Amino acid sequence: QSENILGYFVNVKRIPNSCSNSPNRIFLKDRKILLNLSMAYYRVNISAYNEAGESPQAIYIVPEFSATDLPGQIHVKRQGTNAVVTWTPEYNPKCFVVDWGTGREDMHMKIITTATGNFTLDNFQPYTLYKITLHASDVCQCESFIRHEKTFGVTHFYFMEGVPRTGPTNVTILNITKHSALVKWNEIAAEDRLGFLRGYKISYTDLSRKKSLAVTLNSSTTSYHLTGLKEETIYRVQISGFTDAGEGPLTLSQPFSTPKYGTVEPLCICITQHES
Repeated sequence: QSENILGYFVNVKRIPNSCSNSPNRIFLKDRKILLNLSMAYYRVNISAYNEAGESPQAIYIVPEFSATDLPGQIHVKRQGTNAVVTWTPEYNPKCFVVDWGTGREDMHMKIITTATGNFTLDNFQPYTLYKITLHASDVCQCESFIRHEKTFGVTHFYFMEGVPRTGPTNVTILNITKHSALVKWNEIAAEDRLGFLRGYKISYTDLSRKKSLAVTLNSSTTSYHLTGLKEETIYRVQISGFTDAGEGPLTLSQPFSTPKYGTVEPLCICITQHES
């Protein structure tokens, strides 16, 4: 039926939108549109129409934008059961629009039309990572500001931090020699951190002498080269993650044994046959 299409309806819906339940509807003849959007969440519904009516809608979820090159920074501080938001540099548009929540399906929205240097947010739970996005607009009519808002800054916030509920996963020991070994692991999943992950702690124990050593690493590290090991010795490795609230549980013990002799490099013998 494409030859009978008269045009297209494009509905742009902000998530969340406390102004109205009805999205902005755009009528088009072409099959493309340029949208200037803020860094809020958006859903775009597209349908075609002809003389017989309107087609079912195709739904497009606008991908999350990366928070780079924004003009301002947001600062959030816990105060009682709420959080107080401030920002730098100082900026006073006609109104601010703030979104806060755990993700696309759980966001709150608040419009601030009075000149202020800070404001208060609520509906926070402990050990949960929140995204807070601050937008500015010089048009404050509730139904029209969405088309004019520009994102000022983005931050993430834990109302209350806890220790990680698990350690890292898939801990493996590789490249074992007489005096060294490589430890690798997968980072702790975001939902298990319960706070901003500050780093990892590796504990390794020489079982023959019951001597334990520990190394603290930053949160971006997912491997570490153990050195100074004793030959022909069994070691046990465990890893934990930590936040500002403290250290989480250790992983299950990963034993390995250093050899008596060094690693043997593979030898390739090539035989060339010559015709007589």
